[in-house]
Amino acid sequence: MTTVTSRTPTAPLSSAWSVLPPEYAIPDRAPSRAEAREYCRRLARSHYENFSVASWFLPEQLRQHFFNVYAYCRISDDLGDEVADPAASLRLLDQWETELDACYDGQPRHPVFVALAETVRAFEIPKYEFSDLLTAFRQDQVVSRYETFSDLLGYCRNSANPVGHLVLSVCGYSDAERQTFSNYTCTALQLANFWQDVSADFAKGRIYLPLEDLHRFGVSEQEICNGENTTAFRAMMKFEVERAREWFAQGLPLVAKVDRALATDIELFGRGGQEILKAIERQNYAVLGRRPEISKSRKLKLVARAALGKLMPRPREKCR
Repeated sequence: MTTVTSRTPTAPLSSAWSVLPPEYAIPDRAPSRAEAREYCRRLARSHYENFSVASWFLPEQLRQHFFNVYAYCRISDDLGDEVADPAASLRLLDQWETELDACYDGQPRHPVFVALAETVRAFEIPKYEFSDLLTAFRQDQVVSRYETFSDLLGYCRNSANPVGHLVLSVCGYSDAERQTFSNYTCTALQLANFWQDVSADFAKGRIYLPLEDLHRFGVSEQEICNGENTTAFRAMMKFEVERAREWFAQGLPLVAKVDRALATDIELFGRGGQEILKAIERQNYAVLGRRPEISKSRKLKLVARAALGKLMPRPREKCR
């Protein structure tokens, strides 16, 4: 597997930016801090289903910082996944990283980075926690197969784990122990999403199922292309679901090591990820051509359960 670390030459990108929402483009002048904060709030709330936790459970004084982090992650992900032109995506990601550099140097122009600069200063977040995500999104442009599960974990280290580190940082935690538990949970969530989206990812030319597992279970790429939920394919997916569940279990100790508000979020995300695995099981692991979904009623039950857990008296280490 090849990991992308170098940058591509800068080139005019007006046509590449044009396929994305117009507000994503880097403006000629920087907005005010108030305008930048509102931009991030608006972006986060426009993706409310994916970001409801920050609005409902986190302390009010931290919400803007989470809006800022979410806006960065949202646009970064879209630059890598919504352009449909790998070369253009690489150039856009390079330009986006230039703005990240400017954020740390004190001269950003994009509203996300104007707002994010306040978060970076407040919590002393290292730049690599943001740039590692860009490394993963670059990798998606040039790597479409993973030979081993270890190779896939290498991708998750950049694509998923930094998000958990950023969440912990905003809540005042930067120690290795909590980050390790967070890594298990974030990787498990990434795996659950991969197993849910096998067909959608294949349509983009990507297979995240390790090739060693395809070979072990006797599954061909052509079967995935044809949407054939064979006995062998379903046996492989059962194996992958159980593996993701083991990673969720290894991340569970984090819940008892953070503030109650953050613990509620972790529990909700973890339960949501495990519900994806249960949805795959309910389909007898036949995910090709039919994406396993969590029903709205089930989502509401998960949120209600998380809210109830927040009310139960339980000692926590305080979120600063």
